[in-house]
This record gives sequence, C-alpha cells and structure tokens, in this order.
Amino acid sequence: MSTGSIKGESRIDRVTAWFIDTGGIRRWFSTVMLLVLILGFSIMSDRFATFTNARVILEQSVVLMVVALGATIVIIGGSIDLSVGSIVGICSVVTAMLLTSIGIWQAVVVAVILGAILGTLNGLLFAYGKIPSFIVTLGMLTAVRGLILGITEGSPTIIREDKFITLFSGRTFGISHGVIVVVAMFVIAVFLLERVAFGREVRAIGAGEKVAWLTGIRVNRAKVLMFLFSGLMAGVGGVLLAARAQVGDATQGIGLELQVIAAVVIGGTPLTGGIGRAWGTIIGALTIGVLSNGLNILGVPSYWQSIITGLILVLAVFLTIDRKKIGIIK
Repeated sequence: MSTGSIKGESRIDRVTAWFIDTGGIRRWFSTVMLLVLILGFSIMSDRFATFTNARVILEQSVVLMVVALGATIVIIGGSIDLSVGSIVGICSVVTAMLLTSIGIWQAVVVAVILGAILGTLNGLLFAYGKIPSFIVTLGMLTAVRGLILGITEGSPTIIREDKFITLFSGRTFGISHGVIVVVAMFVIAVFLLERVAFGREVRAIGAGEKVAWLTGIRVNRAKVLMFLFSGLMAGVGGVLLAARAQVGDATQGIGLELQVIAAVVIGGTPLTGGIGRAWGTIIGALTIGVLSNGLNILGVPSYWQSIITGLILVLAVFLTIDRKKIGIIK
C-alpha cells in the first residue's frame, strides 16, 4: 500500500513522508545546509568571506574530520562510539608526554596504536561481550577520562618540539599539513567503505545484522574492526590536536564525541545504520566548522551556539533517519 493511500493521513503527512523517503534529502541535506550557511554569513559579515578565514575554518575542522571519518564506519554498521573524545584526549596527552623522551615518530606511533587498542577493546566488549555499544563506549569515555586525569594530575604538558608542531600543524606552499593528513585518512576511509569486502559487510550489518549473519558474514569480526578503525582515527586526531594546541591537557577532547556524531549525521549517515558516505561526513564536519566560525564572528554567545548546533543535529536526524527500520520510536 502506498503512503498516500493510508486512510486518515493528512496531505502534509503524505508530502513529508514522500520528501523523506525519496532518499535525496539524505544525499543533499549537508551540502545545501553548508552552502546556505556560507551565503548567510557572507551577507552578514565582510570578515567571513575571505581566503584567510576559509583557511582558518578548514584547519580548525581537521581533528573533527579525521575522528568523524572513523565514527562514520561505526554508525554505518548500526552502532555508536561515544568514547572518541576521551580517546583523542589521552592520545594527545601521551603524544605530548613522550615527544622528548622517545622521539617524534615513536611518540606518534605509540599514540595511534593506543587509540587502536582502546577502539579494539570497545569492539571486543561489544561483539563478544554482547554489551550494547552505547554502554561500552560510554563506560570507556568515563574510564579513559579518569585515566587522563590520573596521568596528568591536572597539569598540562607544554609541547616545545618545533619540528613536531611544524610537521603536523605547519604549512607547505600554503597548504596545511593537517589538511594533507585529512585527505590521506579520507582516501583510506573511502577505500574501506567502497573498494573492499569490509565496507559491504559493515553496510550489511547496519542494514540487518541477522540477515548479514545468515549470508555468511563474520559479524563479530567486522564489529571489532569497525571500532578498531574508529579508535585508530581518534588516535590520529589526538596527534593532530596536540600539534595544533601545542599542549597535552586533561580537558582536551571533552564534548568532541557530540560534535563527531553531529558531523556524521549532518553528513547523511542515519543513526539507524546501513548507509552513509565518507564525503558526506567531511561536508558535515565543515558545516559545523562554518557554523561555529560564523557565529563567533557575529559575536553570538557560546550558549546560543550550543542551542543552534543542537537544533541542527535534531533536524538532521529527523531528515535522515530510516523510519522503516524502527517499529516504535522510544
């Protein structure tokens, strides 16, 4: 039975259902919103539409883009990772603390491996411990945040290694090295999602785990790999954050998980899983970056910025969620 034939349904309901169910809204929502924000802020402030400000927005969004790419695979798989902010924080602190003692590249490798290990632990507890991903990663968020406080004792570690700062936060021919890292991570994410069997497995699990299992997909293995990749990307994000902030601090990464989820959802990946694109996540992250930058230029108070960002997230979920996969909304 078609949507329009349901008895008692209003014309507005039918139009809304058609608009959402076409799927086009998921593909174009983030792009349209980004263009609207750019146009709006350009009209409201001459300071916004400049090359320098565009570069600032791009560089400020680097960490969010990298971490959100990892979270995209988890959400496409129908799960959630709330621990990415804490993993970014501890990897940033570990990078800052190890730079002078073991060297730049060794510290970077340790930080990224630490992120991957924490992500793998999330995946193992979720897949084999049969604990919901929301609970597992919420617990990891809290535990790792406590670990950060214990390691730092509340004291920041200042980074004085100019070579490290230049390597991960400098520019070559006007191009930020952080942006180059984002491009590399984007290529890896696209490869995993579009070019290998793992990407098809993740989409199948997100679309219907029982069906995926019946078709022979090693569901538990794929789940662990999903969270491993998310943790690894959070580790890379921690290194980039340390280079940008030039400090390892216990407060780094707090609240980042909410921005990451917002970037992924605004980018067209519904929380119900099964579908999603790495490119959409990049657009979603840039949308958040443009919104934050534009509101700061206009002098909008921080609490209003939080309210506006929250409303946009709710709108994005409303427009992208697959209601066919949900029997009763709770």
